[in-house]
Amino acid sequence: MYNFEYKKSLGQNFLKDKNIVNKIVDAISFEDNNLVIEIGPGSGVLTKEILKKCDQALIYEIDTRLEKVLSKELIIYKNYKLIFEDFLKADLKGDLKQYHYDHLYLIANLPYYITTPIMGKIIDDGINVEKVVIMIQKEVADRFIAEVGSKEYGQITVFLNYFFNIDKVINVNKNSFVPKPKVDSSVIRLIAKKDREELISFEYFKKLIKDSFRFKRKTIRNNLKEYDLDVVNKVLNKYGLTLDTRSECIAYYVFVELSNELCKK
Repeated sequence: MYNFEYKKSLGQNFLKDKNIVNKIVDAISFEDNNLVIEIGPGSGVLTKEILKKCDQALIYEIDTRLEKVLSKELIIYKNYKLIFEDFLKADLKGDLKQYHYDHLYLIANLPYYITTPIMGKIIDDGINVEKVVIMIQKEVADRFIAEVGSKEYGQITVFLNYFFNIDKVINVNKNSFVPKPKVDSSVIRLIAKKDREELISFEYFKKLIKDSFRFKRKTIRNNLKEYDLDVVNKVLNKYGLTLDTRSECIAYYVFVELSNELCKK
């Protein structure tokens, strides 16, 4: 591709499989007056298919060397704005104020090491995104969609399941990329919940989850020994659990109730 020198430090593995591209775009039902945020367009293979279906697109790319490539690949499209900036440092709220839209979607092919920070930024910035379709390392995807009680279930699972219903779209073989990465990937879809449980304090909820998974194999009694264990025990008992239960066996909504009850103290 244009004699492009891929940077391992940026996790640059560009998607080349058109079938996978179509699967990603088809995972979102585009409603009228929509805006799509794309992170990391790479060579624009996915971007072109997004622009065919969306009303507007706001695209973030950290690597300015791709400016010439993308200007050529996207030359026939007028419904996008391309910003060469680190998405994690971008003023996303400010950028979105320039648009009028009814439906906001996010699509991205993400390096695994920034997946969690990017989802954290979306949530912490209070961005009201309805649907997210991302391609990430399969191992990370398995943690996002993990079932309660599985070894993959953890802090990020609880955090995301409070905000989204999550499902897997498709697994993606490493041969679908240039250059070929060492691991396989998965495309997952996150649909924002419209009827989330109320939280007294989101910050307290985040801290509680972090502390609950501080030591993966320890019981909730050990991980939350600095909290009011009488309150913790009362809530757990309501769901047939005890202080000797491990955190990976506790559903996200139990953590919501724990957070709220502890906040009242």
